[in-house]
Amino acid sequence: IIGNTVLYGATDGKLFAAGRAGERFAVRNSGAQVVVEGCGSNGCEYMTGGVAVILGSIGANFGAGMTGGMAYVYDPDGLAADLLNMETLVANPVTVDHWEAQLKSLIEQHVRETESTKAAEILRRWDVEKARFVQICPKEMLIHLPHPLVVEPSAMPAE
Repeated sequence: IIGNTVLYGATDGKLFAAGRAGERFAVRNSGAQVVVEGCGSNGCEYMTGGVAVILGSIGANFGAGMTGGMAYVYDPDGLAADLLNMETLVANPVTVDHWEAQLKSLIEQHVRETESTKAAEILRRWDVEKARFVQICPKEMLIHLPHPLVVEPSAMPAE
């Protein structure tokens, strides 16, 4: 639905597209909040800020050079890990309430703006579907986040 390099260098604002983006989606995004339903290769490349929610498949080399921001990829088939640039990224399920609220809120806005049936179905089955998202963050951002990415298990005393 939208072509290559959409949101190149975006600094602010929101984009909701009920369809796929082409290659190099959100390259150098530094502040926009976006929801699309899939993207081609090199999505979120060199991203420095903002939030990207991808409600469909991604292409190879997702997040290459990403140094900031957050991405969420809907991954019901478990294929995303093979397409991420894991040298500089961490990827995990969305388990912290703060991040889940951020993700759900953006999907809700996406439904309001686009009337996306795909997003509406994900929200209708949220208790099941939320576990199918992968949260992606640059390793160098971990110490700067306002909330942890994962819930740490309670410490057990050594015996």
